Amino acid sequence: MRSGLSSLKFFKILFFPIFLSILMLDLNLFNKEIYANKKLKPAIEEDLYLYKGMGASYLCIASKAGIDFPKAIGVATATYVQVLEGKHGGLIKDLGDIKLEREKLFAGAEFQIVETALRYCPDSIPEDVAKKVNEILNNNQPVNKNKK
Repeated sequence: MRSGLSSLKFFKILFFPIFLSILMLDLNLFNKEIYANKKLKPAIEEDLYLYKGMGASYLCIASKAGIDFPKAIGVATATYVQVLEGKHGGLIKDLGDIKLEREKLFAGAEFQIVETALRYCPDSIPEDVAKKVNEILNNNQPVNKNKK
């Protein structure tokens, strides 16, 4: 009595699913880029300008779409901070090698986004928030000593 399963058939039966699995899962480990060895560049002024502009744009659009302010500013701020941490390691060139804590990044991002949105869509910012931001901006204006 001879078995109907030869070693070549057995090999084909095992090899085909394994081969398909490798193709489907893209297990190409040799061409994967390693990000851990990359030196992240600190964010420069142009980067920060872009990120706060994108955040303000989202805030304005979300407000017009009926999304309440706390949710919209939360998403815009979280996105800003995630990009800053992911692309720049949380570093800002003007601060040197000092990496800000996440809470400070969130506070700074929120302030920058609201400040920018006040210029482009002031009706999207609640009155109390706008008043608070304007007070901070007015208190931090450089003093002109030549004025009398």
